[in-house]
Amino acid sequence: MKVIKLAVLGAALAFLSVNAQAGDTYDAVKKNGFVQCGVNTGLPGFSLADSKGQWSGLDIDMCRSIAAMVFGDATKFKVTPLTTQQRFTALQSGEVDVLTRNTTVTMSRDTTLGLMGAGVNYYDSQGVLVKKSLGVKSATELGGASVCVLQGTTTELNLADWFRANKLDFKPVVINTSEEGFRTFEAGRCDVVTSDKSQLASLRASSATPTDYIILPENFSKEPLGPMVRQGDDEWYMVVRWALNAMIESEEYGITTKNVDEMTKSSNPNIQRILGVTGDMGKGLGLDKQWAYNIVKQVGNYGESFERNIGMGSALKLERGLNGQWKDGGVMYAYPIR
Repeated sequence: MKVIKLAVLGAALAFLSVNAQAGDTYDAVKKNGFVQCGVNTGLPGFSLADSKGQWSGLDIDMCRSIAAMVFGDATKFKVTPLTTQQRFTALQSGEVDVLTRNTTVTMSRDTTLGLMGAGVNYYDSQGVLVKKSLGVKSATELGGASVCVLQGTTTELNLADWFRANKLDFKPVVINTSEEGFRTFEAGRCDVVTSDKSQLASLRASSATPTDYIILPENFSKEPLGPMVRQGDDEWYMVVRWALNAMIESEEYGITTKNVDEMTKSSNPNIQRILGVTGDMGKGLGLDKQWAYNIVKQVGNYGESFERNIGMGSALKLERGLNGQWKDGGVMYAYPIR
């Protein structure tokens, strides 16, 4: 989600503090023996804890990949559940090492918060969820509708912009959390609920009757979601960025959790470099040659993570779309490991 008013107490002092300590992040992570990830408090498919407290999801896999890369062990991580209002403050203050939480990378967040995006692990867009019984097939049919929307977010602004551009009226029903919005929507106090489409799919999947709802086709915005780090620690930024790139490029070359050991025998020079058979691509970051091998072996490539967490084999049943490989019509295009 996309908060405008962050309400960060002492923002100027926090920014200076961030700059003073950010360069120590990578060293601190190695000293602590684990990576501390800031995650959503509970978003099915992206970050959710089960009854035993075990976390899973696309964003959790991002965190696990960083752990596998740095420590050779994907279990060397801890999570800090963060609300939309808490997430940036927690990263700025050093409470977490990286934000692996459904967070949109924007120019203002890169230039005013002392933070920066390290890549995109899910290309999303804002949309609307309606009940099938409403009989609506397009958002252009929603003139005069009441819409549940999070207050103080760019979601609210995108909604107003889209309806204004399409010369439609609407009545905003302001809510404080996505879960509250969905409950309000289910109770019939608003006709429509709007959010990132991935979040709408998660809310729908958590419903007792998910087939009663549809996400309309219109896209109100661009929402590139991905991990964020503090500015000032180039090494740590590169660790996070290349953990993501390794997952994406491994899928491109067909390297999976199941065949990764067999793939070490491949004659393809790209596969040899990725898996550390030739060259020493991790040396510049103080990593061993098997840093990418460890990611794929223990977590999987990007496609595997997508499919089990949010793809057609999951409860969310999201199609790859833009998140497909570039060769398949998507925009997932990794920097080359060479």
